[in-house]
Amino acid sequence: MKNFLTPQELAKSFVAVGEAKAKNSAIKLFVLGILAGCFIGFAAHLATVVGTGWTIGGAPALFGLKKFFIGAVFSTGLMLVIIPGSELFTGNNLMSIALLNHNISLGKLLRNWGIVFVGNFVGSIFLAWMFARMSGLTNGPIGGTAIAIAAGKVSAIDGHNLQFFFRAIGCNWLVCLAVMMAAAAQDIGGKILAIFFPIMAFVTSGFEHIVANMYFIPAGIFSKHFDKAIEASGKTPEVLAGLNWEAMITQNFITVTLGNIVGGAVFCGCVYWWIYVKETKK
Repeated sequence: MKNFLTPQELAKSFVAVGEAKAKNSAIKLFVLGILAGCFIGFAAHLATVVGTGWTIGGAPALFGLKKFFIGAVFSTGLMLVIIPGSELFTGNNLMSIALLNHNISLGKLLRNWGIVFVGNFVGSIFLAWMFARMSGLTNGPIGGTAIAIAAGKVSAIDGHNLQFFFRAIGCNWLVCLAVMMAAAAQDIGGKILAIFFPIMAFVTSGFEHIVANMYFIPAGIFSKHFDKAIEASGKTPEVLAGLNWEAMITQNFITVTLGNIVGGAVFCGCVYWWIYVKETKK
């Protein structure tokens, strides 16, 4: 018996998925969005821990292998989002399929995206506050890693926002492919494998995910409260000063959000609607 959906069946199924998501109540979307933010936060914290301590003789070492392991463990986040069920802004960019098919309105689409985006941020920043500020886990090398990750995401170098826009496109192209592949699989093992490889690929490649950054950047900012974390980060006072809430918005969130929408809604959703749904629409 077939235990997967064909590409055409899969693309068509996202018309109904988009309709259902558009009909959810605001409070349900918000709570499910908070859960997804928390789940991605768990994975981001795990990735921070795994990314700590890769040195030989005090110098960074095994860069590619380190990135691979970070990507491997980060895939846990989307598994938690999809299998138990929650609402993730980047995955919901696939609602563009239902929009193009005229099954939902632009207003319904933006309502879903807006509520879920805010819910994701609430969940992510709560996890960042809990782990990076209150738990004591980042008062040392892990905090140094958190600061280093966050500082790299709000860099003020020339071309930063343009670079991150294209990194964000690549990211959500892969994330939405992972969401679609997981939906195509009809058993838990298949869903886990379908999620693992695209998510591992985007993290290892250095792409940018807005909901992950909703954890990573606040976690770095919160970790600045600890002297041991600041020392472990090796960052200059100028870099540390540049890691702040304003930079989070202007140097990351706006650009990465737009890039994620292009990667997910256009490069994935629109393309698969055009290939598999448009010509068969009655």
